[in-house]
Amino acid sequence: MSPGGPGSRDIGSPAETAGFRPAADHGRPPHPDDLALPVAGRRLLTDLDGRFPRIAELPAGLDWVPVGTLDGVPAWAAETADPEALPGRWRGWRGLAAELPAAPADLAGRALAVITWRRTHRWCGACRTELADVPGETARRCPACGLTVFLPLSVAVLVAITRPGPAGGPEELLLVRHAYGPTGLWALVAGFVEAGESLEAAAHREVAEEVRLTIARPTYVDSQPWAMSGPGTLLAGFTATVSDPAAEPVVDPRELTEARWFPVDALPAELPPAYSLSRWLVDAVAARGSR
Repeated sequence: MSPGGPGSRDIGSPAETAGFRPAADHGRPPHPDDLALPVAGRRLLTDLDGRFPRIAELPAGLDWVPVGTLDGVPAWAAETADPEALPGRWRGWRGLAAELPAAPADLAGRALAVITWRRTHRWCGACRTELADVPGETARRCPACGLTVFLPLSVAVLVAITRPGPAGGPEELLLVRHAYGPTGLWALVAGFVEAGESLEAAAHREVAEEVRLTIARPTYVDSQPWAMSGPGTLLAGFTATVSDPAAEPVVDPRELTEARWFPVDALPAELPPAYSLSRWLVDAVAARGSR
C-alpha cells in the first residue's frame, strides 16, 4: 500500500513506515485513499477479499477518528449504528487475526479499542459533563473540571511452565483448561497484572493462584496486543521452570477445570490459535525440546 494522491502527508522513509504504527493525529482530514475501519459493536468491516476499504468507498457522514498508519497509509476508524448500510463483510477480530498478517491485525485491534473506549467514555466520571477530545492524543478531557481520561491499557501475563522429563525423557510443558472462554483448548496459565505489581511478580502470583506451583524467575519472551480481552489489552509472555519437578498442579476451580503435564513431543491437538502469543510460547518450548 502507498500514501494516496493530493493532500497525503510524507510520514517517513519506507523503513520508518513499514507495518503498523499507532497515531492519534494525522495532521489533516481523511483523504479518499486513506484506510477506513468502520466498527459495529465488536465487529469490523472488510471488503469481500478481507481487505480494509478506503474512505472513498464508503458513504459520507461517518465520524472518522485517526487510529494509526499501515505501511505509511493513514487509517481511520468510525462507529456505525447501521452496519447494513455499508457495503462489505462484517468480521470479528478473532477471524481477522487468524487470516491477516500481524500488522493489519494490530491495526484492527486498535480500531476496536479506540472506538469502544470512546463509546464507553463519553461523560466525565467526576461531574457528568460531556468529555471533549484532546487534540493530538488518544485522550478526552472534561471542559468543566479538567479531568483527563486516557485509553486504558490492561496488561496480562502468560506463563509457559516446564519441567525436566522423567528418566531423561523429553521436557514437559504444563497446559491448562480454563473454566471460561474457549474451554476446549489446552492453554497456558495467564492473568492480569495488578496495580503496583511487576510483570514477573504477576507471573509468580498467577501460577501460585491457579495451579499452586512455584517457579524460578520467569524469562520474558515476547508481547502482543490482544483485542479479544477488551479495549487496550497487552499480553506479555514468559517461560519458567517449576521449582520442584516432582510437584503436581492443583487447580483453582474458579479459574481452571484441568491442568496436566505434557511431553513437548506429544502435545495435544487442541492448542490456542497460531496467531496468538500463547501458541507462540507453546511452539517455542516444543522447538527447544526437540533439539
